[in-house]
Formats: sequence, structure tokens, C-alpha cells
Amino acid sequence: MVIREEYLNKIRPFYNQDLVKVITGIRRCGKSVILKQIINEIKDTGVKEENIIYVNFELIDYSYIKTYKDLDKYIKERIVNEDKYYLFFDEIQNISEWEKVINSYKAKYEDKVSIFITGSNSDLLSSELATLLSGRYVSFKIRPFSFKEVCEFKNYEMNIYKLEEAFYDYVKWGGLPQRFNLKEDTEIRTYLMDVYNSIIIKDIINRFNITDLDLFNRIVEYIVTTPSQTFSVQSLVRYFEGNDSRKISNTTIYNYLEYMCKAHLIEKLDRYDVRGKRILTGKYKYYLTDLGLGSVANVSKKEQMGAYLENIVYNELIYRGYDVRVGNIDNGEIDFIAIKDGNKEYYQVCYYLIDEKVIKREFGVYENINDNYPKYVLSMDKLDMSQDGIIHKNIIEWLIKDY
Repeated sequence: MVIREEYLNKIRPFYNQDLVKVITGIRRCGKSVILKQIINEIKDTGVKEENIIYVNFELIDYSYIKTYKDLDKYIKERIVNEDKYYLFFDEIQNISEWEKVINSYKAKYEDKVSIFITGSNSDLLSSELATLLSGRYVSFKIRPFSFKEVCEFKNYEMNIYKLEEAFYDYVKWGGLPQRFNLKEDTEIRTYLMDVYNSIIIKDIINRFNITDLDLFNRIVEYIVTTPSQTFSVQSLVRYFEGNDSRKISNTTIYNYLEYMCKAHLIEKLDRYDVRGKRILTGKYKYYLTDLGLGSVANVSKKEQMGAYLENIVYNELIYRGYDVRVGNIDNGEIDFIAIKDGNKEYYQVCYYLIDEKVIKREFGVYENINDNYPKYVLSMDKLDMSQDGIIHKNIIEWLIKDY
């Protein structure tokens, strides 16, 4: 088991705080494992097992708990002493009006309970919950394994040549933790397809009452099999009207994209005007939270290694805690502007620097960026091609380095 210290280190200071700990993330990214690791750490401090209550609402054992009243009854029967209790509610969005229980316990028990909740939909942090618990919760988003976590989990040797095979496997099948327990590609594909269908059906179609399933599935397939591309709602409307000869409203496209984001299937990235120093609206880039889900949905399109690598770098920057934007400049686009703790870094990503034309394109994008912040070009090349103060890194080495 990989101890996901990157997340535990952020959550640990709040174990005993009077704040609801909200843990979100795509299905099967490891939220339940995080909860169990937290429970183990709390037990190690001497807390009695009976004072730790864990409920996973996806297990049949708790299928009789359907409403907030059922949940309240279950918990009250188990709070039997004056000691502090630690309540863990896994995939709580399955319970009707669950917010009422959480809000009630905050008022009734005050600092006598420490509450942790997880969910696979960002509506967990809906305006209703934010209003009920205003200023009284902290949120943490869990992601699939980073490539460095994959190497730790599989005990891969840190040798750049031996790691390439593992990396291409990561590009194809992504980083959802459970898939690494499967050996054959057919098993992995079956597992990922099940996860993909669960997200589409449970977290989007059922949750948002989508009725035009054919249109929705076409849009989802187009987005998840075309990662790292710039889209506008209008361009998508034109695309589907041109290819499907059917009228689609801007609102429908916008809503479907938002639903996919809420289910953590994709993430939307703003474009930033470097010269004008402002966020640009209308066009956005969308990245897959896990490339494996795009792989199982892609049955006909060619591989797009440059786009896949860009997607992986985006996920890694978010994992490392950066605020990330696409940089819009006069002579093109900077793949990522990454900001953390007041410091800025620039990133260009490509597959291989195969000739002078590609080298000029990737390095030349920085010509009019005159600040002294670090500027990177990441590719699969093993030879260091750094030049003019711009740092070139092999993408695998960059992914597994300490930061």
C-alpha cells in the first residue's frame, strides 16, 4: 500500500479540528484508502476503536441507510460515551439530504466529533452545503496516482531506460490505483470501462437527469478522446451540427461540460493573456483527470502522444499544488503558467524535439517573456537540449524528481 503522504500531510493538521473534512475526487482514485490511512493514524494516537465510526455507503452492508434520518439513527445508536468520536462517511452523496445530518452534528456535538466525508461529485461542495457550513469545513481533492506514486507502488527502479515501459503503460492506462493489481490488458480495460460507465451513469446521467443520452454520449466521447485541446461552446455546437446535422443549444453543451467537470472526469483550464494580464473567456482547455478513462473510450482515433504528455504534465502540476493556466501570447501559446507561493514557472510540452523546426517552436515561444522566472521545455528526449536560459528536462525524470 502506498502511504499517500502528499495528501495526509495536508489533512493531518485538521484531524482534531472542529471543521468538517471534505475529501473529493473521481471514482476509484483512492479516497477510501485515504480514509483508512487517516483512521490508522488516529488509532495510533490511542483513540479507542469504538470511538471511530466508518460508513461506506457504496457497500451493501449499509444499503438500508437511505436518508439523513436513517443515518442519524445509525450514528446516535453508536455514540455511547463522552469521549470524542471520529465519524467517517464514505461516498456520502448517496444519502438523501445528508447535509442536514452534518450540520446538526456540528451544532449538537461541537468539538466532541471530528467529521470526515468523501464524495465523487463536486456538488459535495454545493452552495447549499457551503451555506450550511459556512467557514466550517476544509476541502481536499484526491487524484489518481502520480507517476512517482506508481513507481513507489510497483517498486520500479529509478533508471530512465527501465522506466520508459512503465511510463508508456501509465500514459495508456492511467493511474487509478486498483488497476495496478491487474496484469492483463483485457482485465485493465474491463475494469476501467466499468469505472468509466459508473461515472457516466451514476455521477452524471442519473444525477443530472439527462434524457438525450445519444447526444450526451457523443459529446463525452468527443471530449475524453481529444484531451489537451482548446474548445469553445460555439465551436462544439458547430462541430456537432456539422457532423450530426442536429440543432444543439449553447446551454446544452455548456451544461454537459460542467457535469463532466463536476464528476471529476475532466477539468477545465483558463487561458491567460500574458501581455494584458487577464483571464480570457470563451475558449478553454479540458484535461482528463485520468488518461486511462480516455483510452477505454477511444476505439477509433489515433494516439496523440503530444496531447497525452501535456495532459500528464497538467495533472502533475495540479498534484504538486500549483495554480495552473494556459498562457496566451502574441506568437502562440505557452502550455502552462504554474504559480505557487508567489513564484511562477513556465512549461512547454512536446513528444520529441525531432528537428530544428520543432526546437525553434518549443523554445521560441519564450522569446517575448522577459521575466526571470524558470522556463521549461519537457519532452521524451534523453539528451539535455537546454539553451538560452531555458531548461530542457526529460519528462520522466521531471515526474519522478523530488520537488
